[in-house]
Amino acid sequence: MSDVAILGAGPIGAAVAHKLAERERVRAVRLIDPAGTVAAGKALDIAQSGPVDGFDTRVTGATDVLAAVGAGVIVIADGVAEGEWSGEAGLAMLRQIVRAGTTAPFVFAGPSQISLLERCFQELKVPADRLIATAASSFVSSVRALAGIEINQAAAEVAAAGRPPELVVAWSCATAAGALLTERIAAHRLAAIARAARGLWPPGPQAIAAPTSLVVEALLEGSRQLHPAVTILDGELGIRGRAGLLSLELGRRRVLARHLPSLSPLEKVEAGRGFD
Repeated sequence: MSDVAILGAGPIGAAVAHKLAERERVRAVRLIDPAGTVAAGKALDIAQSGPVDGFDTRVTGATDVLAAVGAGVIVIADGVAEGEWSGEAGLAMLRQIVRAGTTAPFVFAGPSQISLLERCFQELKVPADRLIATAASSFVSSVRALAGIEINQAAAEVAAAGRPPELVVAWSCATAAGALLTERIAAHRLAAIARAARGLWPPGPQAIAAPTSLVVEALLEGSRQLHPAVTILDGELGIRGRAGLLSLELGRRRVLARHLPSLSPLEKVEAGRGFD
């Protein structure tokens, strides 16, 4: 088990910290925010809820971003004063951590952090297999749930691809109970499900926290499950050096393999348009 550092004690950062703590798959969570004692206060609140919620993960707060160095995974969330870390301020913060020698993967939890992830790759030269963004995972979860409701089953196997928020559902390979969803749900209803899921963007802190915690745990412990998340593309969809949603195999603190779902020719064209 390893420590996890979360940069930002805003709503997203606090939600991710709480989710990781209650799942008890990491040794400790460091909530870091330059805004005075806010991170320490929120860390104390989470820790004090442990006896009620049934967990004893160690949760602490700090103000110095360099406290993230040495963590097994670093989550980039939202500051109390700044909101989501992005732009020049976000890049300057990450530059400090990179120069301090961290080899941890960066997990970007905020919905508007795709450009920051790309700049980490392009300007800070962080390897692509250490850069992941998780907010778009909630889109896939929403589609799966809505499709399951449509056919009155618990869940459906659905993947998506593209550049958030312009994500394309891979309906051509989506299944439920071994059958293609395209054979069970009319085309106009599939389109309605995709529109409804897009209407939920950007996701809220709790919707982000669940998939983010799973990605963090998979990076640290490995997982047989594929995780829908954003990383730097390497030829998928004909794109290189830009960030897009794929299905990722995670472990050993990096992306081990990436999988583009089977897309129809039309779906490939639609997914590629999101990068224009």
